[in-house]
Amino acid sequence: MKKSLYADISLLLVALIWGVSFVLVQNAISHLEPFSFNAIRFLIAAIFLIIWQLLKKQTILQLFSKDILSAGMKIGFWLFLGYALQTIGLLYTSPAKAGFITGLSIVIVPILSLILMKQMPSINTAAGVIAATAGLYMMTMLGEASFTKSDMLILIASFSFAMHVVTTGKYAKDYPVFPLTIIQLSVVALLSIVCGLFFEEPAHNFSFSTLFRPEVWQALFITSIFATAAAFLVQTHAQQFTSPTRVALTLSTEPVFAAITSYIWIHEILSVYAIIGCILIFSGIILSELPIKKKPRDSSILESPRKRSADN
Repeated sequence: MKKSLYADISLLLVALIWGVSFVLVQNAISHLEPFSFNAIRFLIAAIFLIIWQLLKKQTILQLFSKDILSAGMKIGFWLFLGYALQTIGLLYTSPAKAGFITGLSIVIVPILSLILMKQMPSINTAAGVIAATAGLYMMTMLGEASFTKSDMLILIASFSFAMHVVTTGKYAKDYPVFPLTIIQLSVVALLSIVCGLFFEEPAHNFSFSTLFRPEVWQALFITSIFATAAAFLVQTHAQQFTSPTRVALTLSTEPVFAAITSYIWIHEILSVYAIIGCILIFSGIILSELPIKKKPRDSSILESPRKRSADN
């Protein structure tokens, strides 16, 4: 299997996990405030990966390398900002709509990649981005209610997630996957703890009655291990073999999975526009995977002038 195809399949699985987790997160943050939820979620994920490293008898001294620390902190900052704004926005909007707006990062990533990394997407990838963007437009602007302040927070979060994808793509090829992932998750946990202490009620959030509610501990367990530790480890590894634009395109399926999950779990009705949008998004991904046919060169151009004159 080509490494680029392996990366796309891995990222598609990540999008599935994230899409399914939207409903879990929304149920949990109705009891545990957003910053505290993210603090616990990312702290557990970071500790899990550190223990995994130790069990594999691999050193964690790389975590203290100046270059890896710098790279991981940059990636972690954008990840923190994205999750903080997205989780707050989820308090006042539907999981499906939040997933749709988050997916708009697919439009932002190619622009940032071109500006910051001088990477021009291929024709097929650009066409796939256009198709997926059209699908996201139908989902957000035609299939849902009016745009609210919470939706604006999630839109800013989508820019942060786009920066996270681009920044990860910049450093993933230069540094080991485990240390880079552990540092970025630790940064998110630390910043979330600080914000939780200042803007939320720690006594309530970290009480036994709050943390051991079924909706809270189940969401924390699933999102910490699968949607955070495993997902970001896979994403960081996959970005060694593909471009940020292709990453954004593949992850644009997250709102599709969020919408399907919302329909199954909380019976949120999908409009005709949303269904068409889902089809367009998957069509965009398939289009991006099609090989580019190279136009054969005219053999007459390759002939020497002497041969052409002899034929005449």
